[in-house]
Amino acid sequence: MASSRSLKLLHRIGWEFWLPLPIIAVLFWFVGNFMTAQVLSRPYDSIHKLQADPQLDFKVSVSILAINAKIDQKREVTTILIRTTDAHLKKLEYEFPTTETDQVETALAQELKMSTDTIRKIISYRIKD
Repeated sequence: MASSRSLKLLHRIGWEFWLPLPIIAVLFWFVGNFMTAQVLSRPYDSIHKLQADPQLDFKVSVSILAINAKIDQKREVTTILIRTTDAHLKKLEYEFPTTETDQVETALAQELKMSTDTIRKIISYRIKD
């Protein structure tokens, strides 16, 4: 009698649905872990290799307002600050490992792809001891 009551109670709460759920969940967990281990452990050969830190070559085509050079004789470097008319690129900054004005002008002319005469006309120097 008690067993028939408990069977009716189990049937009423839907034991046919709730009993297999933990078994199915454990089965999904094991299969998922196995598939993940298989996918992550296989070798991956790609014809397209990832390239890190490529040298980007870009040309600056903005009008230059002023070039200010600060020569630091203690560190033996020259810091160049270039102000431009472009709204997005207001300042450019370069640093050259020399304190000689001719070398600075030549290096800057090569960097900006301009003539050294043009650079000499618009550059101003400040010497820091």
